[in-house]
Amino acid sequence: MAPENTSTQIEMTPALSRATELAADRKGVDMMVMDLRGISNATDYFLIVSGTSDMHARSIAEHIIEELKKEDVRPSHVEGLRTGRWVLIDYIDFIVHVFHPAAREFYQLERLWGDAPMQALEEA
Repeated sequence: MAPENTSTQIEMTPALSRATELAADRKGVDMMVMDLRGISNATDYFLIVSGTSDMHARSIAEHIIEELKKEDVRPSHVEGLRTGRWVLIDYIDFIVHVFHPAAREFYQLERLWGDAPMQALEEA
């Protein structure tokens, strides 16, 4: 699914690294970090992860939100949590996209931002 440039090692912020751990805690699949610095003024990084169902995607997103809040990292905006098809969690410096697999295939963020360095992450 991802373009060829997935082998890049990306230097992650502590909060972004923690978000990847939290997604892995909930068995997120096909996790990828994209480095958008120098490409987008909207954010520095995307964390893209899929759940296996709407409920699984929602569970991953809720876990990230709740655990990062405990560490005093709060999102500025959350969209799509109720449906779970595509949950967007905006932390300003990074944005977490939690997808149902069909929604991820439809929107293809990896292709849309294909010129960004990407790092595929190991699953737990």
